[in-house]
Amino acid sequence: MSSIRTMVASCVLALAAGSAAQAQQRPPIGVFGSPPNAMIFYVAHGPVGACGPGCADWIAAEGTVQWDSYKRLIAILDRQQGRKLPLVIHSWGQSDLNVAASLGRILRDRGIDVTAGETDVEACAGKSEADCFALKRPGGSLDAQVSLPDPACDLACVLILAGGVHRSLPTGAKVVLTGQTIYNRRAPNVSAERRENLTVLFGEQQRRYLHDMGIEQELTDIVDSLREGGGRLEVPASDWVRLHLVTPP
Repeated sequence: MSSIRTMVASCVLALAAGSAAQAQQRPPIGVFGSPPNAMIFYVAHGPVGACGPGCADWIAAEGTVQWDSYKRLIAILDRQQGRKLPLVIHSWGQSDLNVAASLGRILRDRGIDVTAGETDVEACAGKSEADCFALKRPGGSLDAQVSLPDPACDLACVLILAGGVHRSLPTGAKVVLTGQTIYNRRAPNVSAERRENLTVLFGEQQRRYLHDMGIEQELTDIVDSLREGGGRLEVPASDWVRLHLVTPP
């Protein structure tokens, strides 16, 4: 069976059949070489209950997990001056799963609750993706509401979600896992031998991560069953608590 693929050295994991990218690409967030649609983090504010029971303020995590996304997560958490705002994930595209797991560990270390959803910023109504991105990039706080995640919560979303102290998914959300592949962001090819060795290594790392986060072994087995480059499986909501993907209310 193939395993979750992650990143080591210059090898970067991407979801070969991952969630679809947004119809409109956002500008790169970083300097030269920074890819478009990279995950950004900003503070949002809505009515009480917008991000869970009694919750009105949250950190939106939005975009594709890239090699440097962990730096931006640490930066936004540090700016909260001790406030432990929950994180609301909206991930899409071919994400780096090793970094997604790193984000989860950071969230667990900081004692952050995590859920999934799309943050709809009021000031973005009628604006282009580029103009909306310019509003979000400084980090908020922006008036917003949370809607169901679209695309569904993918494997990158699951890995980040696993790091939450308290984990939840809104009613009506979907969790869809897909096949994965290894690629090198600095070169076009990875040899078959190198790919096989990394597959074993990365699978062990991800199984250890999910175990450390308290996720049931069965969910790891599901991921392992999705062979490289193919496969798609929806985890039904009836299994979320049993697999410890979400925590009891």
